[in-house]
Amino acid sequence: MTVLIVDDHPSFRASARTLLEAEGYEIVGEAENGAAALQAVKELKPDLVLLDVQLPDMDGFQVAVQLGELVDPPAVVLTSSRDSADYGRCIKVCGASGFVPKAELSGAAIAALLIA
Repeated sequence: MTVLIVDDHPSFRASARTLLEAEGYEIVGEAENGAAALQAVKELKPDLVLLDVQLPDMDGFQVAVQLGELVDPPAVVLTSSRDSADYGRCIKVCGASGFVPKAELSGAAIAALLIA
């Protein structure tokens, strides 16, 4: 499965890349904000976008909605250092497959969301 990692913190992108690659995911790119993410998805066509909720230019929910409007949209898994309870219904209504807290990120956690 090909993955685009979207987060404004280079250290998180690097650790997520290392973790997911070790679990068999192919990281095809990284983006530091919503606009870069939207452009990268059009160019790289990843199967999955690991998307931080808090980005400098727009929030991850807005990005997820725009990704869902593409002809062949990728799966979207939201992530944040905050808990999913902080975001309420936003996770469900934006079209994302689900949410994984950054502290609990793993290939298995992502796979469980994509199967469900």
